[in-house]
Amino acid sequence: MLRDSANSRFSAFHHRNETGSAAIGLFVCAMLLSVGCRAISRIGESRQSLAARKLSRQGMQAMHHGQWNSAEKLFSDALAVSDDDDRAHRGLSETLWKRGERELAIEHMEQAVQRSAGDPRLVGRLGEMYLDVGRLEEASRQSQIALETERNTAEIWALRGDCLRESGDPEGAMAAYHRALALQPDYTAAKLQVAELYLANDQYDRLLATLDQIDPSGDDAVVPTRVHMLRGIAMRNLGRNELAAKHFAKAIQSDPTRAEPHLQVAAIELENNRPAAASEAIARAIELDRALVESSGWSAYLLPGGTRLATEPEPQNATRR
Repeated sequence: MLRDSANSRFSAFHHRNETGSAAIGLFVCAMLLSVGCRAISRIGESRQSLAARKLSRQGMQAMHHGQWNSAEKLFSDALAVSDDDDRAHRGLSETLWKRGERELAIEHMEQAVQRSAGDPRLVGRLGEMYLDVGRLEEASRQSQIALETERNTAEIWALRGDCLRESGDPEGAMAAYHRALALQPDYTAAKLQVAELYLANDQYDRLLATLDQIDPSGDDAVVPTRVHMLRGIAMRNLGRNELAAKHFAKAIQSDPTRAEPHLQVAAIELENNRPAAASEAIARAIELDRALVESSGWSAYLLPGGTRLATEPEPQNATRR
């Protein structure tokens, strides 16, 4: 009797032990299966990420060589493989920006910032885009965010300067541009902005000295068109019209599509009492940018046909800047 009871208890214990072991075994198998599935999923994601990054690298190379259409396709293909690739979003943004799709470009740069965990360089680039489309408040906020994590990048300080200048703080802008130049002494864009601030303050000697830093070798072929324009404007304000005309001629040669240097030439010709030459310069400017000429007031001083200039003085809206 006692033996039967003991055997019964042993049998029950053995049964419970087998049941527990089976349950543990099933749990372990389930865990292994789950881990295996996640591992397989991670392998799949990793392969997708690697494929996307490879396409992004190819897109960057194409963009570097000026092959913008090929670059755009490569970045689009990368995003089709993995939408989480921040470099693909960034690259596609730049290609879209290049062909004028500004709003869509900004959307992709926003995605690049988000997926890069707020890379300050991308934050800065997004700020530049905001500023270019007139979203000053957002641009200013991006410049501040970027500077919170990265204070040793010239481009970010230059963006801060641009935002401050647009906000009506020339002193703050000048300080920001000088910070940019302290980090990158050959930063042409920052030097040009400093020159513009000197122009606004009628500091022509400092303006010319700043431009000499951009073009120390005197090679006209390698400097921006705006350098020639600023030199011409400074010379004209200093009463050196002959030199000013030469710089405006260089600006026209550097960028034949711009109307501004033709208007400056017209003003000089009018000051020199050469109305026919002034009229020719205005007519050429109208061909290039009628809206600019009309908004500046010059077109009102052309006689019918646009070949001769009336004898009225220089239009009030046409400044020396």
